[in-house]
Amino acid sequence: MGCLYVVATPIGNLEDVSLRALRVLSEVSLVAAEDTRTASVFLRRHGLKPRTVSYTDHNKSERIPLLLQRLAEGDVALVSDAGTPAISDPGVELVAAARAAGFEVVTIPGPSAVVAALSVAGLRSNQFRFAGFMPRVQGEARRLLEESASRPETLVAFEAPGRLRKTLALIAEVLPGRRMAVCRELTKLHEETFVGTAAEALAHFESPRGEIVLVIEGSNAPAAPAADESAVLKDVIEMKRLGLTRSQAQALIESRHGMGRRRFYELWIAAETHTE
Repeated sequence: MGCLYVVATPIGNLEDVSLRALRVLSEVSLVAAEDTRTASVFLRRHGLKPRTVSYTDHNKSERIPLLLQRLAEGDVALVSDAGTPAISDPGVELVAAARAAGFEVVTIPGPSAVVAALSVAGLRSNQFRFAGFMPRVQGEARRLLEESASRPETLVAFEAPGRLRKTLALIAEVLPGRRMAVCRELTKLHEETFVGTAAEALAHFESPRGEIVLVIEGSNAPAAPAADESAVLKDVIEMKRLGLTRSQAQALIESRHGMGRRRFYELWIAAETHTE
């Protein structure tokens, strides 16, 4: 019974690979790669010639049964296009399927664009959250940034070069003055990390190119204390009794208690049983 090795590969500089990763890649019977061409360049650079098979978001449904069959015969390595597999890529489904089928899954840690960006940004990183790629829909991107306005965690996200200026303009609007870093082409020849506000970054990046990681510092404001839900429920019941609409009550509850819309709605429904 084989083992699925989840192997981190370089995000740019081909020298950024561990000795353990090279040994494992030389020993497995098959390497499942998000991009076999990219993987072949890397493998040849280190004198390795294992058999490769493509594993992408488009063919994962047909590839997973094949790879599980190969795992029954021997070890298989999973590599992404760059960095650590199963982080914002289709590798997560293969890892889950291998575990469900009873195969051992072992990590071979190494390069990660998220960690690399945090390490050079010089921003608080004791707490951070990774959002994957910034939402392409403007409204969703705005909501993500608005949520970050009062949260202490630093936000890390990928962005395409063609969308960077639009995203920076939105960040400048929603989070003016907030420190951030734009990390471009990490570990590659034209690596660049710009630290400043979104407005300053917008002025700096006129024609951005390459792969980009955004690091947006979290809020310095202390976290608001949790609302006393029994007190909130009493307020909601009283507002219902006085005939306030749900939107009017929500505005007052948010002002008084800092409670979010979803939890307020749940209490608004719960209050029905107390006013019937």
